[in-house]
Amino acid sequence: MFRPNSPHVTIPTGALHAMVARAYETFPEECCGLLIGERAAGRVARFVPITNVAASAKLYTIDPKEHLRTELAAEAEGLEVVGVVHSHTHTEPYPSPTDVNQAPDPGWHYVIVGLKRGAAEIRSYLIVDGEITEEMIVPA
Repeated sequence: MFRPNSPHVTIPTGALHAMVARAYETFPEECCGLLIGERAAGRVARFVPITNVAASAKLYTIDPKEHLRTELAAEAEGLEVVGVVHSHTHTEPYPSPTDVNQAPDPGWHYVIVGLKRGAAEIRSYLIVDGEITEEMIVPA
């Protein structure tokens, strides 16, 4: 049951489907991408796939040039980067110690697409000062 005061992020269903598709497309490597939206509203407008320059099944590194292009395009629309998405190909969709250490912005949503089981699982977290809080994804 959704509780308005509990941590949550609103993500369009099309963006959720695109995240899962990207995770399967890049498997067995981890996928990654950025979430564009309105931070204050806790709303994602879209998912932008980004190249994982680490090309690894165990970690991801956002291509810095693609990140900059995405950030500038979002700003031109009055939006901003509000989070990051990556996949876990063989582990639970929960932030790893590496994910926590590399979490660049305490205001971002950290979405993980888990492929460990038969069906993809999408979960979102807030990571502030190393503390992980799961937040509800509200499909829009």
